[in-house]
Amino acid sequence: MEEAYLRSFALFFALFNPFLMSIYLLDLIRGLPTPTFARVLIRGSVISACVFVLFAWGGEAFFRDYLQVRFASFQIFGGIVFLLIGLRYVFSGAAAIESLRDNPTAMAGSIAMPIMIGPGTVSAAVVIGTRLPLGGAAVVIVGTLVLTVSILVAMKVAHDKLKERHAAMTDRYIDLVGRMSALLIGTIAIDMILTGLQSTGFID
Repeated sequence: MEEAYLRSFALFFALFNPFLMSIYLLDLIRGLPTPTFARVLIRGSVISACVFVLFAWGGEAFFRDYLQVRFASFQIFGGIVFLLIGLRYVFSGAAAIESLRDNPTAMAGSIAMPIMIGPGTVSAAVVIGTRLPLGGAAVVIVGTLVLTVSILVAMKVAHDKLKERHAAMTDRYIDLVGRMSALLIGTIAIDMILTGLQSTGFID
């Protein structure tokens, strides 16, 4: 049981990836004071937690009975989306994520699609719901979101302290960590696609 919790946490945290998310939210990190940035993140995380717990509770039945589609199709689509994001970042750097960002003021109320609420993370919530009881799944989801928000706020504080004296070094560090994280996202994306194909019987 402990292994199931650890695997679920590792999957969810890898998909949230606060280092890559910091690139997606760079305009907010640069433009908002820390208390405002934290409030925006917390509000978005509460919305995300509700969505993920709902999918963890509904599981595959939500797709099968209400959407009339196979969950495997959603896994394949989510894997493709994350694979494209990972590939674009590996080859193009921060410019790839900047092209995905909406207007910063419009993002404040619904942070941070497609990184926080997207096909990949929704698929992970469903998978966690099948591995764990609902209470355990909720603990993993909320715990991961709390850790992600904490890391992002810490990165915001560090960015504010270093942006004037070490701006070039900070930008290089963010780009390097982002590229490394994108490799992990691409690996998870391929695994999601393969899992979906196995579920449909296309591969063994």
